[in-house]
Amino acid sequence: MSWQDSTLGALTKLDGGLIQTGPFGSQLHQAEYEAEGIPVVMPKDITDGGISSETVARVSEQTATRLERHKLKPRSIVLPRRGEITKRAFIRDEQDGWLCGTGCLKIELNGDHLVPEYLYYFMEQEHVTKWLLQHAVGSTMLNLSAGIVAAMPVRYPEINVQKAIAETLSTYDDLIDNNRRRMALLEDSARQLYREWFVRLRFPGHEHTSIVDGVPQGWERKTLGESITLNYGKALKAELRVEGDYPVYGSSGIVGTHEKPLVQGPAIVLGRKGNVGSVYWSSKSFFPIDTVYFVSAESSSLYLYYVLKHMHFISTDVAVPGLNRDFAYSRTMLHPPETLLRSFHETVESIHAQLDKLDETNQKLRQARDLLLPRLMNGELAV
Repeated sequence: MSWQDSTLGALTKLDGGLIQTGPFGSQLHQAEYEAEGIPVVMPKDITDGGISSETVARVSEQTATRLERHKLKPRSIVLPRRGEITKRAFIRDEQDGWLCGTGCLKIELNGDHLVPEYLYYFMEQEHVTKWLLQHAVGSTMLNLSAGIVAAMPVRYPEINVQKAIAETLSTYDDLIDNNRRRMALLEDSARQLYREWFVRLRFPGHEHTSIVDGVPQGWERKTLGESITLNYGKALKAELRVEGDYPVYGSSGIVGTHEKPLVQGPAIVLGRKGNVGSVYWSSKSFFPIDTVYFVSAESSSLYLYYVLKHMHFISTDVAVPGLNRDFAYSRTMLHPPETLLRSFHETVESIHAQLDKLDETNQKLRQARDLLLPRLMNGELAV
């Protein structure tokens, strides 16, 4: 098998593609974002190798037409050019025509000399992410430019081998994506049940229950402070973490693992700094860092989890987004009768058991893919 070395810029030029940054702030202003319209991909939207449509901002078709050169094509790769620069997303057919936003950079290839799917997996390797981190500029926040990305070294085999490597690895990712879609449907069914029973108040027996001041007879309304304690997470810098079996939670979710937990699960995590009001359920013991609050296992329940997810928490810190604990404690929640809670938990606990199984399966698939990837990329395994 014949392998060659080049740079991404040289291969992109040879392939008739391009490496291009998104529009600068002077080209796309905050006032142009709208509730509906063409999605604009920002660094925060890049997650798990794709784009989260839940967080994506949008602009009008008129604005998108003006920014035509920044539109995304299927099989493009988008990465942040500042902040978490080692993330990347592979653009799929359904995202055709979306915009590469401010703070991002896109790579387009025709696949004649470098297959986009191969490049996507090539960039997952540790030595590639290290190269990007080492060559990025900026002390407070890392930044990439089109020039830096173009200089990235690329080692590649002939086209048919590139395609075979990408196809082998994508088999794992296709299974992972399928499981993610199943998980999303399960999560939505649990959310809808909560909303039906405890927001719309169409719970079993609601036809025969009187409502007084917005509270069904036999229910109570209490403040969050009367109901639970929000405990502070503990600082644990990335360099002090020892990779292990326990997830480390920050306000953006799982940010790593550690050899020892701080909190016994299952329990709830609530974003305190950064991603204010984010809510996570950890079915296993975990380590919450100092950007979050946590609710002890004794006080946590899936009902409380959905209550918190439905609450509107606002930032009380102008400089750095933050959730003041006293403000959180002032929010109110309903306390339904125990019989209704038991009925709710019977259903959602079954749903979450399925979610845990699917998540465990995905972890095993990722581990298998991650073991296979470097051996395929260095030619150790033939395809």
